[in-house]
Amino acid sequence: MEHKKIRAVIFDMDGMIVDSEIVYMDYLLEFARTKNPKVTMEELNPMVGLSRKDSWTVMEKAINNGENWKALRDQFSALDIYSQVNYKKIFRPEALSTAKELKRRGYEVALASSTGPKLIARIMEETGMRPVFDLIVSGKQFAQSKPNPEIYHYTAKTLGFSEEECFVVEDSTVGIAAAKRANMTVAALRDGRFGFDQSQADYHIDRIDEILNYL
Repeated sequence: MEHKKIRAVIFDMDGMIVDSEIVYMDYLLEFARTKNPKVTMEELNPMVGLSRKDSWTVMEKAINNGENWKALRDQFSALDIYSQVNYKKIFRPEALSTAKELKRRGYEVALASSTGPKLIARIMEETGMRPVFDLIVSGKQFAQSKPNPEIYHYTAKTLGFSEEECFVVEDSTVGIAAAKRANMTVAALRDGRFGFDQSQADYHIDRIDEILNYL
């Protein structure tokens, strides 16, 4: 089967452009232990990359104190941990240099993140990444989050390319699954901290700029 030429590169944001997942998980573990001191990070790791409901159902099971996921999520939201995160500090600068090189080579470059649009906008501003993206898509626009491939179908369609012409850079189990279900080529950024299953990915990289070797 003849493969279509790659025309667009789509980046995930959390764990990719900013190394935010470990920061968020530390806050989540701290919160969980105020409810149940026995909760471990291993129990919470499956939260990474899931939709709000799915991830907080993991939290509900781990805490197991009779409170439902919505109540727990509301209490955590009230802490406003995102305002305390310094995104410049956890920014991977090679994301910017790689995106600029992709633009120079003639690729369209997009962002497809499960994060809400307000926080995406703030992170793009603080990291200086906003100008390099032709399109920014938030998972909050869709009924279902990754691993549902809807966000990737939408991104390809809006860019004006077929799914086979898109190359995705992801890290989480659900993100990789979503991109593969959308028939896209996927490079997985290796991360041994959360127990991700990255076996579905076409390529495995240790740094974002390594994708330039495959394009």
